Amino acid sequence: MKFRTLGRTGVQVSTLALGAMNFGAIGRTTQDDATAIVDAALDAGINVIDTADMYSQGESEVMVGKAIAGRRDDVVLATKVFNPMGDERNHRGSSRRWIVAELENSLRRLDVDHVDLYQIHRWDPNTSDEETLSALTDLQRAGKIRYFGSSTYPAYRIVEGQWAAREHRLSRYVTEQPPYSILQRGIESHVLPVTEQYGLGVLVWSPLASGWLSGAIREGREMTTSRSGFMPQRFDTAIASNRAKMDAVEKLVAVAEGAGLTLIQLALGFVTAHPGVTSAIIGPRTVDHLHSQLAAADTVLSADVLDAIDEIVAPGVDLAPDEKFDTPPALLDSSLRRR
Repeated sequence: MKFRTLGRTGVQVSTLALGAMNFGAIGRTTQDDATAIVDAALDAGINVIDTADMYSQGESEVMVGKAIAGRRDDVVLATKVFNPMGDERNHRGSSRRWIVAELENSLRRLDVDHVDLYQIHRWDPNTSDEETLSALTDLQRAGKIRYFGSSTYPAYRIVEGQWAAREHRLSRYVTEQPPYSILQRGIESHVLPVTEQYGLGVLVWSPLASGWLSGAIREGREMTTSRSGFMPQRFDTAIASNRAKMDAVEKLVAVAEGAGLTLIQLALGFVTAHPGVTSAIIGPRTVDHLHSQLAAADTVLSADVLDAIDEIVAPGVDLAPDEKFDTPPALLDSSLRRR
């Protein structure tokens, strides 16, 4: 396992991080499954575990807490806040009221007294940067979080967050967690240049493109990924963007085979090759899935292989632009641009 410094924090983190979204109901993963995955990941050298309050409505955090019991000091523990945790209208977002309350809930579920990285899961257009940063800074000074970051923020919001911290003399976001894979390369053109400029650590999610780059999805093969039931529109090959992904996958398989690699090794090696990326978050549902992804821990792609990937999916291009998570609200809701 290789390690890199998390932005400017001085904290050393593994280039593969363990994502716990599949722990619990979402991935149909039991506590025994989760504990076995965590144990195998830590034994392999992974030292970052990333979860969120909303993953299976808190169940993932509970499972992570039980799995790391006795090994807490070996783990850089990250969780998130923002998404709804019930029907009550204030049990969501990034207001001071909710951040402070929900961190206490996360600490209780995780059974720890602090988290190392607390992340705002999505930008909240209803809350000012000052409000959010002030709450996070106070929690940091209280010792309940060591650092804080953002997740899936548009590039301009990352900049605004840095400026707001400077203007109001508050602590700043030190990480960003964007989606990134061979099939979705849009962050290369806008997010990664900004995170590099501000010295942010970058923990990328979905490096296997929701399973498209796992090797399980191939032309003429029945969809076996669990995602096909969770997000069926992402796998309907009648949709043009999914057709483009399938065509790219078949070409990428040939590149991987020519380099003596699995498709997973090619996909994860590509993501971690970018100098602006600190770690790639993997989200196995089983120990076997984990081991297939750990095989990429030391993968280094040659210049020829990277050039071949660029020929299939050009730098900065998202094959499925409609799947982006950082679109300004006014482009999604016509009432916001026509009122």
